[in-house]
Amino acid sequence: MTAPAEDLVVRRTYPDRVEDVWSALTESERLGRWIGTWTGDPTTGTVTFTMTGEVDAGGEVDDPVDVAIEVCEPPHRLVVDLPSGDTSWHLDLTLSAAGDGSELVLVQRLDGSVPRDDLAAGWTWYLARLAASLRGEPMPAWDPPA
Repeated sequence: MTAPAEDLVVRRTYPDRVEDVWSALTESERLGRWIGTWTGDPTTGTVTFTMTGEVDAGGEVDDPVDVAIEVCEPPHRLVVDLPSGDTSWHLDLTLSAAGDGSELVLVQRLDGSVPRDDLAAGWTWYLARLAASLRGEPMPAWDPPA
């Protein structure tokens, strides 16, 4: 997939199999270890998501939001629209095999509501939290950009 220049693209490799990373991205209990949890029935095309990871950066648990699931192709692709304030974050996650592990490509459509560098810093932190959750390690501290 080639993303338009106005999209933020973040790539990470993990030593874990695609199926394990997929589970950490889609199972509520595992997702809750690094970013937040969801409730509901994903077969309806919508789940209710509560972001909890911000607490570790000095923030608060966000109010639950209804997330639209646009594409779900286990264990390789998930596309969602996540409400954020007055806008919605369009996130496209693709997993592929990379040697014995996997590569995650996260693409976020930019709408100008949050500066690119701030989004990149946030996703860098969250994907480091994903890596820590996969390894059963403590979560990394938030290191805000200078």
